[in-house]
Amino acid sequence: MSNFEPALLQAVRDRFHHVDACPFQGPRAFFENAGGSLTLKACVERTAELMAIPDNQGRSNVASAAMMEIIEQGRADMMLLLGASSGEAFIGETGTELLGRLIRNAMFASDGSKVIGSHLEHPATYSPCRRWAPIAGMTYEQVDFDPVTTVVGVDQYAPAITPDLAVATIIHASPVTGMHVDVAAIAAEIRRVAPDCFIIVDGIQHAAHGRVDVDRYDVDGYVVSGYKLFSRHNFGVAWVSDRLATVPHDQLAGAPENVWELGTRDASAYAAFSEVVRYLEWLGAEVSPGGAPRQLIEAAAAAIRGQEQDLVDAMMWGTGGLLGLGQLDTVTVVGPDNSEHRSGMISFMIDGIDGPSAVDSLNADGVRTHARKADYYSAGVLGPLGIESCVRVSASHYNSRAEVEQFLATVNRLAGA
Repeated sequence: MSNFEPALLQAVRDRFHHVDACPFQGPRAFFENAGGSLTLKACVERTAELMAIPDNQGRSNVASAAMMEIIEQGRADMMLLLGASSGEAFIGETGTELLGRLIRNAMFASDGSKVIGSHLEHPATYSPCRRWAPIAGMTYEQVDFDPVTTVVGVDQYAPAITPDLAVATIIHASPVTGMHVDVAAIAAEIRRVAPDCFIIVDGIQHAAHGRVDVDRYDVDGYVVSGYKLFSRHNFGVAWVSDRLATVPHDQLAGAPENVWELGTRDASAYAAFSEVVRYLEWLGAEVSPGGAPRQLIEAAAAAIRGQEQDLVDAMMWGTGGLLGLGQLDTVTVVGPDNSEHRSGMISFMIDGIDGPSAVDSLNADGVRTHARKADYYSAGVLGPLGIESCVRVSASHYNSRAEVEQFLATVNRLAGA
């Protein structure tokens, strides 16, 4: 039984583009949400509307004033969704670009001598760490993750946390293993030993699958990407703490010290993010008694997690008379069969079939998934697990049990069930 009633699931699906068909391929089930979510119709409509407006902010006319109001509303909605009551939120080119900026500027603003992260991370964080730590005269260390749980936690970070720590990076959820980590617990241990360390969190994979609560984490930076959060490509959102906001960073001469935005703003990106927040408020009102906007967003996050857990359970343990991934002898799941850390995603291998070939077979049957290979995106995670390639099937709350059945039908055939 789905966590969402049929009428609610249909109402959710109606709000997204290309839910059950690809404009190039035709009918298909979309289980590539970790690579980029479906896009809300409201985001596309608002983007098209505002991209046609010729006026920019900072002018003395009515249209310019309207653009500035849209941008300010977007910033407020960023703070609301991220659960941040202080600091600054702003838009950049991509989540990857923003993480690089935050990490680089934090390094050069610190008196510390060491940078740490983990092997669970995406190159969006470890690449700037590897590049800038030597230039800043610092050492860089990546701690191991637990290969059994495929999660990194305090136990792994603790030996590397020393008082001279300048910057620490944490990935909130892995786009390879599908597991989320306890950011607050890791940050608390860092603060205990190195209270002045700048802590930067990659929330790009997590934000669409669970609650974000920056106030509770005690970190200095948190980054998400629009296209993975029901919106569009070509923008990322960063939050910075009050102390990180005012460190020396690239900006126009004479600008206020807490401003990180460079150049004329794309008002449509801010408006698109606001449409995501309005959607989550709507969903929260559908699944809860109502309340203030932040309460609605938290209710929506809980409902999304519940719906995705139902889909993952169906993938693992079967539905519609089909065996699940955890029941097929020739299928190996990455990480534990059951884990409280799993966030809407499973990576798996089928005996005798490499990941790309399995993905091609699934695609031929109208099921969109993705192959993770030991390339520069995923080798840091797959290498310690001894995996050359795997299939990543990633669900979102708009997916259905019927789509899971379609996915499992192909996997059962490939697995010889």
